[in-house]
Amino acid sequence: MRLVVFLAACGLALGQPADPAYEPLSHAYQALRAKDYDTAIAGFLRAAQADPRRPSIRKELAYTYLKTGENELARDQFRAAMELDPQDTQVAMEYAFLCYETKEQALARRIFDRVRKTPNAVAEQAFQNIDAPLAQAIDRWKKAIEMGADNFSAHFELATFAEQRDDLPTAAEHYQKAWRLLPDRRSVLVDLGRVWKALGRTEDANAAFLAASRGGEPRAAEMARALLPARYPYVPEFRRAIELDPANLDLRRELGYLLLQMDREPEAEIEFRKIVELAPNDLVSVTQLGFLLYARGERTQAAPLFDRVLAGQDQDLANRVRALLRKPQLLQGGSQRAAGSVDAKLMAEHSLKAGYLYDAAKYLTMAHEADPADYEVDLKLGWTYNILHQDPHAFHWFDLARKSSDSKIKAEATRAWRNLRGSFARFRTSAWFYPIYSTRWHDLFAYAQIKTDLRTGTFFRPYISLRFVGDTRRSIGASFAPQYLSESSFILGAGVATAPWHGITLWGEAGNAANYLTLHMLPDYRGGVSVAEGVGHTLRGESPGGFADMTLDAVYFSRFGNDTLVYSQNRVGYTAGPKQFRVQIYWNGNVTIDSQRQAWANFGETGPGIRVSGSFLPPSMFFTFNAMGGVYLFRMGHLTGAAFTDYRFGLWYAFTH
Repeated sequence: MRLVVFLAACGLALGQPADPAYEPLSHAYQALRAKDYDTAIAGFLRAAQADPRRPSIRKELAYTYLKTGENELARDQFRAAMELDPQDTQVAMEYAFLCYETKEQALARRIFDRVRKTPNAVAEQAFQNIDAPLAQAIDRWKKAIEMGADNFSAHFELATFAEQRDDLPTAAEHYQKAWRLLPDRRSVLVDLGRVWKALGRTEDANAAFLAASRGGEPRAAEMARALLPARYPYVPEFRRAIELDPANLDLRRELGYLLLQMDREPEAEIEFRKIVELAPNDLVSVTQLGFLLYARGERTQAAPLFDRVLAGQDQDLANRVRALLRKPQLLQGGSQRAAGSVDAKLMAEHSLKAGYLYDAAKYLTMAHEADPADYEVDLKLGWTYNILHQDPHAFHWFDLARKSSDSKIKAEATRAWRNLRGSFARFRTSAWFYPIYSTRWHDLFAYAQIKTDLRTGTFFRPYISLRFVGDTRRSIGASFAPQYLSESSFILGAGVATAPWHGITLWGEAGNAANYLTLHMLPDYRGGVSVAEGVGHTLRGESPGGFADMTLDAVYFSRFGNDTLVYSQNRVGYTAGPKQFRVQIYWNGNVTIDSQRQAWANFGETGPGIRVSGSFLPPSMFFTFNAMGGVYLFRMGHLTGAAFTDYRFGLWYAFTH
């Protein structure tokens, strides 16, 4: 019977899952005994990560932090332990005392108040030590206000003490009174919003945060933005904030421009009228109100507003008004130029600088209508709509701008038009060519493809393709499947590919391969997935700097034993030099494997590389050199050695039409 009981106990013990925190805890306690607190902390942190639901680990970590003088870190760990085990009054007391020491008196009072009801004499005394002075201060400031001290300091101090004593209604009342007495102190709005949020008045709290985030103290604005929802405010939220802070001109102006972008001009006009009423010298709002009236045909009402702007010191705004009224422009120094399409361009330029892209598009359209031959306007319209993610419009304006006689405008517009054409042309033809010489194989290989695909308006694009894979030696040795390096074939096929999604493309095709050595034709089915990601400064980019890129391809070949080849190519380096002569210096890290585990096709390699390009070459053309050292992942059999060195010289060229 003893044997049976023993075996059953052993079975239960062996059946229990292993403690994931055992090993880091063992190291932590060992370091703690040796007073190696840094190592002990690291061990407890690993244990907490391995078993985040065990409060004892958090408690031990907190006490260890205390030994190193890290009181705030200890406080945070005691809080975590208390949340995991609310019944542990010792942990709650430790947390409350540390809150008090780290200037979080309101939180300390709250914890002591909860624990003293267990009952607990120490918690009772600690609670009274905090609560009694707060109560006395609140009574003192209330009496001062009753006796006539109705000023900012009195209300603010009363609100602060009331908040620390969890008297939130009193705190909210006096924070609001303090702010009304000194409305420029918008940090008080942040305090008011915090109290309203604690009271469950979320909409009022967000209104206070929004008002504090626009205008006023920079520090208050920063604190308020951190408390706002992680999205742009809605119109009703702006209106609630303005109701709370009606003198906030920045808030009203932003709402006005938001309404303009939403094509709600009558509502925007109300906001700009109020701004002009509150601040007659706000010439930006005066100008915008005048434009709204002028566009509605109320030119008589707009005239006094325009006169005010023309008499002001803001020459840019004055020129915008002159442009609308077809008056000569004032240049620096007081000279003038004729009005025309350039006038609306000035208005658009101001809108672009202010970030009002929809206004800029409207003004640029006016400039185009005034002078259809101004291709600079067409180019700016293209970029404006491109930024607004309205690429069909951008494509149209870039197409017009590339007819310019100005070589700079024409080149920029043509480049942008070509970048977008692939997305909007019904048929797109792309081609690439990559000859490369390898010292590993002592051979020159050539890879090329020309492909025409059809835009269907869906996620899929059907295509026809002609590939070429060949080499100069015609044979590398049939004993280890040379077809992956040189198929010596033209492959004609038809297939379908997905549009790139986060750098991922799926494709598949069916066709026939014609071997130009044997003149045999065989069916060819292939397909796969391609992943490409890159960050930093590209070879033909605008400026030099660091870069990194990665490509991962998995390709299935039916013609070679239904094999699948997977290869990953990774580079990290630096792009140097001017655009006229650009060099990339980088380090390679590549891995190639196949599903049939053929020795020659499973290897890793690494080494330095360089790419050279510049304005002396066509776009998308560059020279490459890579010095690679590699090792085979499986035994090589008849091949000599398990490692190799390879120097590769290549030329890449691609284009899309």
